[in-house]
Amino acid sequence: MCGIVGYIGNRESQPILLEGLKKLEYRGYDSAGIAVFTEQGLEITKTVGRLANLENRLSGDPLRGSVGIGHTRWATHGKPSDVNSHPHVDNTSKFSVVHNGIIENYLDLKEELMMAGHRFLSETDTEIISHLISVEYDGDIVKAVQRAVKKMRGAFALGVLTEYEPDKLVAVRYASPLIIGIGEGEKYIASDIPAILEHTRDIYILNDGEMAVLTRDGVELMTMEGNAIAKDVFHVDWDLMTAEKGGFDHFMLKEIYEQPRAYRDTMLGRISADGKSVELPELKMTTEQLRGINRVHIVACGTAMHAGFVGKNVIESLVRIPVETDIASEYRYRSPIITPDTLVIVVSQSGETADTLAALREAKRCGARVLAITNVVGSSVAREADDVIITLAGPEIAVASTKAYSSQLIAFYLFGLYWAQIVGSQEAGEIAHILAAMQSLPEQVERILARVEELKKIAESISHHSSLFFIGRGVDYAVAMEGSLKLKEISYIHSEAYAAGELKHGTLALIEEGTPVIALLTQEALYEKTLSNIKEVKARGADVLGIDNEGHEVEAARSVDRTFAIPRTLPILTPALSVVPLQLISYYASLALGHDVDKPRNLAKSVTVE
Repeated sequence: MCGIVGYIGNRESQPILLEGLKKLEYRGYDSAGIAVFTEQGLEITKTVGRLANLENRLSGDPLRGSVGIGHTRWATHGKPSDVNSHPHVDNTSKFSVVHNGIIENYLDLKEELMMAGHRFLSETDTEIISHLISVEYDGDIVKAVQRAVKKMRGAFALGVLTEYEPDKLVAVRYASPLIIGIGEGEKYIASDIPAILEHTRDIYILNDGEMAVLTRDGVELMTMEGNAIAKDVFHVDWDLMTAEKGGFDHFMLKEIYEQPRAYRDTMLGRISADGKSVELPELKMTTEQLRGINRVHIVACGTAMHAGFVGKNVIESLVRIPVETDIASEYRYRSPIITPDTLVIVVSQSGETADTLAALREAKRCGARVLAITNVVGSSVAREADDVIITLAGPEIAVASTKAYSSQLIAFYLFGLYWAQIVGSQEAGEIAHILAAMQSLPEQVERILARVEELKKIAESISHHSSLFFIGRGVDYAVAMEGSLKLKEISYIHSEAYAAGELKHGTLALIEEGTPVIALLTQEALYEKTLSNIKEVKARGADVLGIDNEGHEVEAARSVDRTFAIPRTLPILTPALSVVPLQLISYYASLALGHDVDKPRNLAKSVTVE
C-alpha cells in the first residue's frame, strides 16, 4: 500500500504535493518523491526514507511548476532505496508515473521491453509502466495509457504525466483506491481524502476500471476503454482527523474493515492465472532444498505467534512435516534442536521485533534456513532471513494487530500449498479446490462486516463482566488465543483461552453462574466434541456465545445462549473468517468501556527491546 497525490492548477505544486504526502505517509514511509513540470521540463526529486528526507533535499533545490505528482512508498518489489523510489520514468525521461498496487505480470512485460532495447534502473514493477506508456504513445497520452493498462495484470492506481502534454494529468484506478479533487481552476488526485481536504471538499471517487483526465479547467471521466461516464460529486463533511481514519472512529476499526483488501493483495500475483497453483517467485530456496526439510520451527511473539499456531496446523495438514511452535523470547534459551534440515519460520508484523530477531540469528548460527513472514520489506527480519514472504496488509497504525495477523494466515496458506505442490503431498485437484476457497475469503469477510450490529450488542453485554473465557479445539483453539489477546489488550477485561477438551482437567473450576464463554466450533470433525464441552460449561451456569458455521445455527442454538455464524468455507481456512467477529467484539467492548482503542495502556506497536 502506497500513497499517491497529484496537482494541476496555477499555484506552485511542490508545497501542495508535500502537504498531501504528509497526510498519506501512514500508507508507506520507505521512500518519497515528486515529479514536477518546470521551465526545464519534467524534473524529479526522490529519496529513500521518511518524507522529511525529501523535504530536506528540496529545501535547497525546489522544483518550481504548477503541475506535478508525488508518492510515498510502502516497498513491495525492490528494497527501499533512492533508485526504487517513485516517481519512475522511461528511458527518455519524458513519461513519469506514480503507482499504488502490484503488477502481477511485470516480469514478462519487462523481459519483452528489454528485448526491444529498454533499459531499467530499478527493481520495481512500477518502472515498466512508464516504459509501456512511452511505447504506446503516438501523440495522445490518454490512448497511450489505455493501451498500456490493457497489457497489465494486477492492481493499480496511477498518476501519469508526459512532457509532451504538460497540461494534462491522467489518473487510472483498478483494484487500488483513487479519488479526484475538484477546485476552482485546479484539480487533484490522491489515494485518500485527507491528502486534499485542505484544498477541496468536492471529489469524485473512481471505481475499478475507471480513469480521469485532469486539466486546470475540468475533469473528463471515462472507462479504461475510453467510454465517457457521468459521476456525482461527493461532498466531504468530515473533519480532518476523521478523514485520516477513512471516516472510521478509530484506526483499529478501519484496519478491521481493510482485511478483505489485505487478503486480496497478499494473494495477488501468488496464485496462477488459472487458479490451480501457487507461485512464490520471491523464494530463493530451491525445490531440492524444500524437499530436504524434515522439520519446521515457527517462532514469533504475541499475535504473530497465534498466526504461527494456525501455520503449524496448515503445514502439518498439507505437507505432513512435523512442526514445533515457539515463543521467540523462549526459543534461544531452551537449546532448540536445529539441524541443516530444519526450516525456521519467523513471523513479525514490523520485522523489528527484538526477540524474534534474536531467535532468527540463533537459528542461522545453528545452521538452519530461515524463512521470514513480515509486513515490511526493508526490515531487519526481512534483510537477515534467507527467504521472505511479504504480507501486503499495508501499514498498521493501531497497536492491536488485526489485518497484519490475518494476512499472516494467508501467507501460511500460500506457503503450505506451495510446499505441498513441490513434494506432491496433496493432489493437484485438492490444491486448486483450496485456492478457489481462499479467493472467496475477501467477499466472505465483507459479509461478516455487514453484520456488525449483532456483534456490537454482544460486545456491550460482555463489557459488564470482569472475566471471560474462550474455548475451541484444533485451529479453533488457535483463534481462541488470538481472540482472548485482543480482548485483554484493548478492553482490559481479563480473559483466557483454553483447549475445550482440557476444561475438566482443572480450568472448569473457574466457571460460575453468568461467566461469559465464547466457544468456537467451526471444525466439522470436532463439532460434536466441542458441543459436549459447551454443555459442560453450561451445566455450571456459563453464558455461551457460539461462533459456528452457516447451516449449524439451529443445532448450535440448542447448546448455547447466542450464536454468530460465519460463512461456510473449508475447515483449514476458517481462522481467516472466525477471527473477524472476535476482533469486532473486542473493539466494541473497549469502546463501551471508554478506552483508547488505538493506544491501549502499557503497550507499543513494535517491541524492539527484549
